Amino acid sequence: MSPVEERMSTPTIAGSPAEPARRAPAHLGRLDAAGYLICLGGIVRRELLRFFNQKERFFSAMVRPLVWLFIFAAGFRNTLGVSIEPPYQTYVLYEVYVVPGLAVMIQLFNGMQSSLSMVYDREVGSMKVLLTSPYPRWLLLLAKLIAGVCVSVVQAYAFLAVAYFWETDIPPIGYVAALPAFLASGLMLGAIGLFLSSLVRQLENFASVMNFVIFPMFFASSALYPLWRIRESSETLYWICQCNPFSHAVQLVRFALYGQFEPIACAVVVGTTLAFFALAVVAYDPGRGIMARRGGPAGDNA
Repeated sequence: MSPVEERMSTPTIAGSPAEPARRAPAHLGRLDAAGYLICLGGIVRRELLRFFNQKERFFSAMVRPLVWLFIFAAGFRNTLGVSIEPPYQTYVLYEVYVVPGLAVMIQLFNGMQSSLSMVYDREVGSMKVLLTSPYPRWLLLLAKLIAGVCVSVVQAYAFLAVAYFWETDIPPIGYVAALPAFLASGLMLGAIGLFLSSLVRQLENFASVMNFVIFPMFFASSALYPLWRIRESSETLYWICQCNPFSHAVQLVRFALYGQFEPIACAVVVGTTLAFFALAVVAYDPGRGIMARRGGPAGDNA
């Protein structure tokens, strides 16, 4: 038998010198940029699918601002007309003034609802598994935050589409210019919600937290009435509204809808987002945050 035939007839074993064992691709099992993007995309896709499969969630989010626009604004139309102030160039009706605030209100409620689902997922849902994965906590929280913002932006633009037929006088370019403002305000409100979700252990306690956060933030702001009117009645309440980050989120969106930029509001929104997201990351850290004192998600040392 020739040497060639002998080699062909000799069985080869995986891992032997004749045929080295096959190795998995180098990128598998490694937490690289591709793995981060896959994790981010998976969480965002899951939240979007949950949103589109729960049509009642979409309609319930639209009820509150539409009721305020169609009923309350119609009743206050002649009583609460707004004088000339930036970004408006002339006197505006009350329903025109409240549209930006009602759009951001949708993002406020969506951010709190996303936090509510975070409490559930952290205890018995998918987030309980993800929080024990090798991916860093900041990436998982950022993915959850971005997913919630995508949902809130869709809801806000759906409301603007309905409000368009209510003579809101928003220029066409404003709908495009407002997209970065909606993203920034959604990130800020979502970051606040993430931090609040770290403080709540049980779902039963979250409803009370929402009542003490959502309604003061919404009513003590410039969403429903200009701050100069509040200042005429109470100087203390005026400064409370000025310190409310929701007021600056509303102003950022309001100016953007009319093609203008409000730098102070942008700085407050960005700073608040970074601060609360950093607090949420620390709170969800099992080694040093609130989760450490509780023993991790669902009481585990994860």
